[in-house]
Amino acid sequence: MDMMYVLCPPMTWFLTGSLKFAIHWVRPGTNAVDRIGSGGFPSNHTAIVASTVMLVALTQGVNSPVTGLGVAVLLLVIFDATSLRRQVGLQARRLNELMDSTGHGQLRESTGHSYLEVFGGLVWGAVVGYSYLWAYTRLVTP
Repeated sequence: MDMMYVLCPPMTWFLTGSLKFAIHWVRPGTNAVDRIGSGGFPSNHTAIVASTVMLVALTQGVNSPVTGLGVAVLLLVIFDATSLRRQVGLQARRLNELMDSTGHGQLRESTGHSYLEVFGGLVWGAVVGYSYLWAYTRLVTP
């Protein structure tokens, strides 16, 4: 097995997390440290899967069964980020409002993503996957 398929997801995770931190570092009114993890622009989960799907599609072909499987997983991740995890965040916001009066700790509200955040992760992941393959074939393989 070629190591490029194993190394692409963690590299994308690191690059996307760094980009997300930088965006929220310069953006007024946001705490960049609070954006580490789930939620925010771009979607880290979407970027990781999109970069891997892009890598597989470019190396195995768009008609490959593995590419089809990757697209299916990507769609599940997008659905999860924009629906289920977004609803969890909305419920956390409401619970935090209720808990403010009791003095209890706060739940993380930013767990899901807007469609723009997911689209940003999709585009960013595709760019990272393409760039990763370009660099890998020129720098790592003879």
